[in-house]
Amino acid sequence: SKGLMFRDQLKSHHGMLFIFERPAQRHFWMRNTRIPLDLGYFDSFGKLKEIHKLYPYDETSVASRSRQIQIVIEMNQGWCSQQGVLTGAQIDLQALSQAIRSRGFDPSDFQL
Repeated sequence: SKGLMFRDQLKSHHGMLFIFERPAQRHFWMRNTRIPLDLGYFDSFGKLKEIHKLYPYDETSVASRSRQIQIVIEMNQGWCSQQGVLTGAQIDLQALSQAIRSRGFDPSDFQL
């Protein structure tokens, strides 16, 4: 629930990943967040559906247009365009499942 709040910086190529138990419309905002961010909304198949730019301290809720969002990433603002990441990009769900297991969680808890 704290996310990237109260941080002064985010290392290059680092971010925060949110995986929800089931797909739904998602809402994110920037309460107490000092770092401008790119927000990526992914569906349960790992397909990037939307990219939004978020600005420091902006508490305006940024709702996904899709009601099928299960995975969300936050990266430094501009990261997606610098890396050529566009809507339609695909997360490697096998690698994601392996990363979840390595942290002591069961991917099936997230429908992966």
